[in-house]
Amino acid sequence: MALLKVKFNQKKRVKLAQGLWLMNWFSVFAGILVFSMGLFLKIELRKRSEVMDNSESHFVPNSLILMGILSCAFNGFAGKICYDSLDPAKFAKWKPLLKPYLALCFFFNILIFFVALLCFLMRGSLESTLAQGLKNGMKFYRDTDTPGRCFMKKTIDMLQIEFKCCGNNGFKDWFEIQWISNRYLDFSSKEVKDRIKSNVDGRYLVDGVPFSCCNPSSPRPCIQYQVTNNSAHYSYDYQTEELNLWRRGCREALLHYYSSMMSSMGAVVLLVWLFETAVMVGLRLLHTSLESIANPEDPECESEGWILENSLKDTLKSALESLKKIGKFNQVEADGEGAEGAEGGKTPAVTTVS
Repeated sequence: MALLKVKFNQKKRVKLAQGLWLMNWFSVFAGILVFSMGLFLKIELRKRSEVMDNSESHFVPNSLILMGILSCAFNGFAGKICYDSLDPAKFAKWKPLLKPYLALCFFFNILIFFVALLCFLMRGSLESTLAQGLKNGMKFYRDTDTPGRCFMKKTIDMLQIEFKCCGNNGFKDWFEIQWISNRYLDFSSKEVKDRIKSNVDGRYLVDGVPFSCCNPSSPRPCIQYQVTNNSAHYSYDYQTEELNLWRRGCREALLHYYSSMMSSMGAVVLLVWLFETAVMVGLRLLHTSLESIANPEDPECESEGWILENSLKDTLKSALESLKKIGKFNQVEADGEGAEGAEGGKTPAVTTVS
């Protein structure tokens, strides 16, 4: 029994073809939207590539860009088929291509669904990428005179100001690295010498943070040095002064920004996938309804359209049998070649007459 069998007359076939033509062009615009989302995400990721550890995060935007291009191509082609299906003479040239095209559409829809899932599942890899990238970026903050790293200070400062964050996981991350360049340290000062000697790695560590960690909404002037020393500042307790420095780490801020963006894109791609699936089903019904016309010379006669010629169970069973036949055929060929090789390898006996 055929799956989703529907009866069509000439009027219904024309309406289906016209509706699919319109839907395909809507799908072309949806493809342009997916392409634009991928391009936008790629640009956003490239803006902060200095604080990302690898290029794996670009897999999602690249996939969106590819799916957008393929969607425009597939749906533009399908729109042409639907338009030509109104004329039996024009439709005849597309008949041999429809089955392979529908198979490609099926795999294309699987890819779209896979890309939509990736948009939701990229949070884990993005988190580790940002954690390591920010850690490395903070280490290079002081290298303002080193070629290739001189831009890192500006990048980190602009990042902390824009996203209202401080450090990797929080402002205390700055206490564990030397973020002040040696160029601006007075090595004749006893305080500087003592701090460097007290550290195993010979680094100048302070309980201070860059100016970009300061919250402009704070009612008092920003305290960025001796942050944990309550006695160094009047009426100050660093554990309760929530407005003085940004408390949120930049990893969390960036992760929330990109995750919410990709979740929204994933929802849009899922809607596109549903729309593409509906178009594919409609195109299959149109294809079978036109092929099953009993009398091609009478275009007004009734016909039947279906998704699968047999039930889903029977279709899967026949597909498995076909795969088994292919496997057996390959095995027979391999055995035949082995036998020929064995016969060819035999050495004829030579009789010696003495």
